[in-house]
Amino acid sequence: MPFLSSRSFLSSLGRLAALIVAVLAFSPLPASAVPSFARQTGLPCNTCHTNFPELTQFGRNFKLNGYVMSKGGKFVPPVSAMAQLAFTHTNKAQPGGAAPGFSDNNNVAPNEISLFYGGAIIPNVMGAFIQGTYDGAEKAVALDNTDIRAAQTETIGSKTLTVGMTLNNNPTVSDLWNTTPVWSFPFSTSVLGPEPGAATMIQGGFGQQVAGLGVYTMFNDLIYAEVDGYKTLSTGFQKFFGVDPTDEAQIHSLAPYWRLAVQHSWGPNYLSVGTFGMSASVFPGRVRTMGTDRLTDIGFDSQYQYSSDKNDAELMLSYITETQHLKASLPLGNAVNGRNKLHALNATATYMRDKTYGLTASYFSVTGSGDPTLYGTRTGLPDSNGYILEADWLPFNKNGGPSFWPMSSLKLALQYTGYTKFDGAKLNYDGSGRSASANDTLFLEGWLAF
Repeated sequence: MPFLSSRSFLSSLGRLAALIVAVLAFSPLPASAVPSFARQTGLPCNTCHTNFPELTQFGRNFKLNGYVMSKGGKFVPPVSAMAQLAFTHTNKAQPGGAAPGFSDNNNVAPNEISLFYGGAIIPNVMGAFIQGTYDGAEKAVALDNTDIRAAQTETIGSKTLTVGMTLNNNPTVSDLWNTTPVWSFPFSTSVLGPEPGAATMIQGGFGQQVAGLGVYTMFNDLIYAEVDGYKTLSTGFQKFFGVDPTDEAQIHSLAPYWRLAVQHSWGPNYLSVGTFGMSASVFPGRVRTMGTDRLTDIGFDSQYQYSSDKNDAELMLSYITETQHLKASLPLGNAVNGRNKLHALNATATYMRDKTYGLTASYFSVTGSGDPTLYGTRTGLPDSNGYILEADWLPFNKNGGPSFWPMSSLKLALQYTGYTKFDGAKLNYDGSGRSASANDTLFLEGWLAF
C-alpha cells in the first residue's frame, strides 16, 4: 500500500507552510492577531458545528459577521492545521492505478493535509478563512478555499441589518449553508477513488482559479442576499499558488454570482429556503480564436435543522440546472451540440447522537443532454447517480480535546459510495465491460484538526 517517502512528505509540508506565509503576505495583518475560531471565541466546537463542518445557527452568524467574534484576552496568531489519513478500497481495481505512484486498489495515503489562517485579521473589523492544502493523490501543495471578509451589524429601530464584503476564490465558498457546492455533503471523499466526469460549472469548475469580490446583507436575521463578480486569475498567479490552469475554461470579462435565502428559527427548529446561481462567458480551454461559450447555472436549495442538548438532525436538498450555449466549443470540435442542459440533484439526511455519533445518507444524481464529444462517454450521456452512506465518531466534539490541546477536533469516518450509473451507463460504461458498481468505494478516514 503506497505511502509518501519521508523526504517527499517533509518537503511538501515545507512548501505548504511557505504557501500560507505567502498568502498572509497579501493580507493586512496587524502585529497581533486573535485566536483561531474555537480558541478565538473560547467556545467548544459543537457551538458552531454539529458534525463538522456542518454549521449551527451560531456558526452561520460567526461567519456572517466576518470571523471576528472573540472572547477577548491575549492575542495569538489564528493558525491551525488539519490532517486526513485514509484507506481507499474500490469494488474492482482501477486499471493503471488509482493515481500515479499508487496501486490499483487498497491504498493508504494522506487524503489532505492543510494549514489554515482562520480568524480575525483586524480585530472587530475583518477576518479570514485561508486554506493551503497538500493533496495526497497529486502529491502537490496549492492554495485551497479562501474567504476574506469584513462586516458590520447595525440596529435600525427594532430590526438588525448586517452588511459585509467578501473576497474569495471559489463560488459558494462564502455561503452560510451546507447546501451549496463548496460546503455540501460529502465533506470529505477519497482523492484516490473514481469520480464521474460531468458536473455543473458552479460545482467546482472555477475553484481556486478565480478571484471574486462581493457584497452581502442579512436583514433582521431573516433575508440574506449576496452578489459577487468573478474573474479568472492569471496563469502566472495560479501557478505561483500551486493551481494547475491547463485546459480549464477562462472567464471573459466578469462572471456574476448571486445568492438569496430566507431563514427562520422556532424552538429547536431551523429552516432555510434559497436560490443561487452564476452566469459566465468563457473561453473553452483558454482558446480565444472562436469566441466564447455561455454557461448559466441556477440552483435551488433548502436546509432543515433540529438541534437539542443531546441530538441533532438535518435534511439538506439542492438542485442545479445548467444551460450551455457552446458557440465556441462547437467550431473548435469540443462538442457536437450548440446547446446542452445539465442537471444536478443532491439530497442528504444526517443524524448526530449525543453530539458524538453521526449517521448520514445521501443521494446524488447528474443528468443531461447527450454529447459524446463534450463528455467523452460511450453513450454520449453525462449521467451518473448513486448514494453515500457514512458513519462518524467525533470523540472530542462534546467535551473538547485532551488537556494538552483542548480545542482540537477528531473525526473517524467510515464511508461507502455506491454507483447505480457512472459516466452515462450502468453497464459497460467505458466500452471495456466495466460496470458502474465496479467504482463503488469504501473509504476509511481519520480527520484531525488542531
